[in-house]
Amino acid sequence: MKASQLFKIGEFRTVDVEVPVPHGKELLVKVGACGICGSDIPRIFELGTSKQKYPLTLGHEFGGEIVSVGEDADPGLVGKRGAIFPCIPCRKCDPCLTADYAMCLDYDYLGSRSDGGFAEYCLVPSEWHFVESTNPNLSDDAMGMVEPCTVAQHAVRKSGLTAGQSILIFGAGPIGQMAARWAKIFGASLVVLVDVLEEKVEFAKARGNIVLNSMTMNIDEEFRKLNNGKPADIVIEGTGTGAALGLGIECVKTFGTVLMMGNPHRDTTIKLHQHSQILRKELTIQGIWNSHYAAPINEWHYTVKMMDEGVMQVEDLITHRSSLEDLPKLCEDIYTHKVSICKAMYSTNAK
Repeated sequence: MKASQLFKIGEFRTVDVEVPVPHGKELLVKVGACGICGSDIPRIFELGTSKQKYPLTLGHEFGGEIVSVGEDADPGLVGKRGAIFPCIPCRKCDPCLTADYAMCLDYDYLGSRSDGGFAEYCLVPSEWHFVESTNPNLSDDAMGMVEPCTVAQHAVRKSGLTAGQSILIFGAGPIGQMAARWAKIFGASLVVLVDVLEEKVEFAKARGNIVLNSMTMNIDEEFRKLNNGKPADIVIEGTGTGAALGLGIECVKTFGTVLMMGNPHRDTTIKLHQHSQILRKELTIQGIWNSHYAAPINEWHYTVKMMDEGVMQVEDLITHRSSLEDLPKLCEDIYTHKVSICKAMYSTNAK
């Protein structure tokens, strides 16, 4: 089979490798689509794999069809389609014992520590990682969007948003736009996105969002105009920048919540008066990491359910699809800013 593997920092190639054989409880999944995560680009060109293990097949945002199973797995799984939860928790540490698997202290991970979804087939540890889709018309590409869509859902949940509240989201990329869609599903009265690039502003507007450009307007003033003169109940900071975090602090109400979702790119600094507003407004600053994969609400299962029912739409956010052969070039073009994307992915539907 073909697989796109990282051999060392900066050397990402598509090669021929043996198709893995499932044993025990393992599943062999024929990958239908695998998204390029924002973390994949620095992993390829700057950081390397999490444990500097090479060669490694990257890609953790994927789904597909189970084509074979190990001798201890349910043979009835063959032919089922769904998304794959890529985290492989140790099941022994304190966070795992409370089912907080994203916080595992000694985890493995498909696509950054073990071979992932940038391949024709991927070996998955067990049925536990499989989130079945019951809609035969749900596309492979949509299943490749389940992971980031669930991160967006987790952010909105952790923000404490309830029906009737207003929300301001910094970052109009795919996760920001999906967070906006979740906020509407959860009953927000007003949802506004913010970005600094006019191209992203226009792209998000074309998909039915209210979007403001923080480079050309006063965000606090413009949001209040849209919200009957009131500041935002909740802010989600999705860019990982100090500038957006500080602006979010200014735009949120007294006793409001600022949720930090974006991974930082450099040291995060805010202005003195913004720091003071955290105190004076008695704000809640909430961080999130990944998503929740356990009862009482398994956010991954809920994402797939909402996609199956047509409530959550994601495919219109995909701007670039690539074959495995062309994937290394697409990743390089993203890194060097030769192409501008919303969401890009390896897809069997690539033309």
